[in-house]
Amino acid sequence: TIFITVNYTSFLSCDRETRLQQLLYFCLTTVTVAGWAGSAEKNQLPLRAWYPYDTSKSPAYELTYVHQVGALFIAAYLNVGKDTLVTGLIAQCRCRLRLLGLGLRTLCEDLVPNEQGILTPEQEKTAWSRLRVIVQRHQAALEASSLLQDCFSAPIFAQFMVSMVIICVTAFQLAAQTGNLVRLFSMGTYLLNMTFQVFLYCYQGNQLSEESIEIAGAAYECPWYACSTQLRRGLLVVMVRTRRAARLTAGGFTTLSLTSFMAIVKTSYSLFTVLQQAEESKK
Repeated sequence: TIFITVNYTSFLSCDRETRLQQLLYFCLTTVTVAGWAGSAEKNQLPLRAWYPYDTSKSPAYELTYVHQVGALFIAAYLNVGKDTLVTGLIAQCRCRLRLLGLGLRTLCEDLVPNEQGILTPEQEKTAWSRLRVIVQRHQAALEASSLLQDCFSAPIFAQFMVSMVIICVTAFQLAAQTGNLVRLFSMGTYLLNMTFQVFLYCYQGNQLSEESIEIAGAAYECPWYACSTQLRRGLLVVMVRTRRAARLTAGGFTTLSLTSFMAIVKTSYSLFTVLQQAEESKK
């Protein structure tokens, strides 16, 4: 087994961060759907729909109301489940890369150099064994990242395109909404929810790239000066290999990063401005 002195505080911080983001997303979704359910006027349904019966009379109204609200919650939570599954898998990859960085930093932590300040032959073998396993696990993490790219790149791109339009239209409706404070609040939380959905993907993708890049620094931070020339070359190969960071893209067009998130928000705002100008020109 590989010797890795795991910094549990650092590892658990990644897990807590991901769980907190998922919990916040779940709460925003719940508040949004509850707001839509509570914003319906008297004898009106939350969603416009045609039914082959009079929905304004009891008990048809109550039953249809419960049906619509239940369908809203189910659809919303299915969407939350899909998003948290994908971002959770990305978070798992970045945590694996973080552990590999910790493994490199502690590669020779328990190996005390001799009087000349270098490792003994037996210690060299131990360090080589650990480095070999780290390289194998790094390759496995990169393969997992590549698999995520193959499976979810196109769906994430489609999600970004739809979210960009929804953010724009929701902001436009929010600016024009008057009177119903509950509906105004629910639309505001919906706008925040859709923005946070895009942020989840971009943030996790950004952190994945950062953790991948930091492995090279982790290799340099280990006491390489006490190692043999051969082991130093091995560490150098690891550093060169990690120069190509693990990156996830949306359809191959843009990398999942905080820069991409800001670009999506700016594009949505530009579309919102165009809609507002078109509306004002009609008046």
